[in-house]
Amino acid sequence: MSESTDFPGLYVHIPFCVRKCTYCGFYSTTNRTRIPAFLAALRRETALYRGWADSFDTLYIGGGTPSVLSATDLEGMIAGLRRAYAITEDAEVTVEVNPGDINPSQLASLRRSGVNRLNIGVQFFDDDSLALLGRRHTALQAIGAIHRARDAGFENIGLDLIYGLPSSPAGGANGDMMPHRVPICNHLTTWLATLDTAIGLNPDHLSCYQLTLEEGTPLAERCRRGELILPDESRQADFFLRTAEILEEEGYLHYEVSNFARPGRESRHNRKYWNHVPYLGLGPAAHSFSGRERRWNRSSVDAYIGDLKSGREPIESREILSDEQLRMEALFLGFRTRRGICLEAFKIRYGRDLLADKRDMVERLSAEGLVEIRDGFLRPTRAGMAVADSLALI
Repeated sequence: MSESTDFPGLYVHIPFCVRKCTYCGFYSTTNRTRIPAFLAALRRETALYRGWADSFDTLYIGGGTPSVLSATDLEGMIAGLRRAYAITEDAEVTVEVNPGDINPSQLASLRRSGVNRLNIGVQFFDDDSLALLGRRHTALQAIGAIHRARDAGFENIGLDLIYGLPSSPAGGANGDMMPHRVPICNHLTTWLATLDTAIGLNPDHLSCYQLTLEEGTPLAERCRRGELILPDESRQADFFLRTAEILEEEGYLHYEVSNFARPGRESRHNRKYWNHVPYLGLGPAAHSFSGRERRWNRSSVDAYIGDLKSGREPIESREILSDEQLRMEALFLGFRTRRGICLEAFKIRYGRDLLADKRDMVERLSAEGLVEIRDGFLRPTRAGMAVADSLALI
């Protein structure tokens, strides 16, 4: 199902943050005294999987906040990965960075290490919204970080943005702020202002995520208590459709539900996830996929360090996927992409003829304007991408 290459991808999870964002459900810790022990454990885990793949053509370093590591630590870690694994010369090498951490010295270090793509966690170009999300940078710092990255020579820069933030139930329809300055972020105009700022900075890639509340996070608790309310489904759909319309008008390709790119700047690493290509994940809470088996590491930096110090794999659990599970995953992932599902490749790989098996359903979804068949692909329309997860249930 891959579009270009069957090389697997390599992901490294850096589990450290200065502080936890109010909405984030990913595993991280603020105990940065564990960084040296983590890096030693990562070297051990790297050695365990030396024979996992012949080559990798993408490396993605995410978190957490990778940029909380010192330039020396990041440079040494990447060098160690290159010594242990065959990472191709033309590999896409991405590092996630926080706008408040970017400085010329660190950017120069990343360039020396062969990093050729930055993913900057902006989230919003509005200080009140950033405060609500628990982010530690300001809008001006985010803008400055993007300019510094360009000045350092990075030609492939992606921005993460989040829409559909909650607002105070007592907020006025005219956008009045409450005493604690909770923004009325469920108004489309508020989001469009952030989107307009982003477009003006001319990033190569934009990831525009709908806010989802992870149980137990501070923001989820505030919504549960009724202090804040999320936009309803209709308004969320407005966000999605308007965002897609604007970015496509600006020349961005809407190649996955949440992702937009200039032509040729699609995330090669993330496309592996959507195309069912294997990837190796290192670090606490990292996931791996071999093509048949999924496994995930312990979601504790201390347990991760302890396992590897004892010579054990730091695996929390693993699952061997059945043929039916693989088929459903391929549908779920494929319908998230504008390219859709290659009918012939699906038949060869999964032994099912989608049109023969599901003709009535496909015809109904086509009549509803949610899918189309073009050039041998069953693909979602823009409206279909708004409900992509439910399309896989065909």
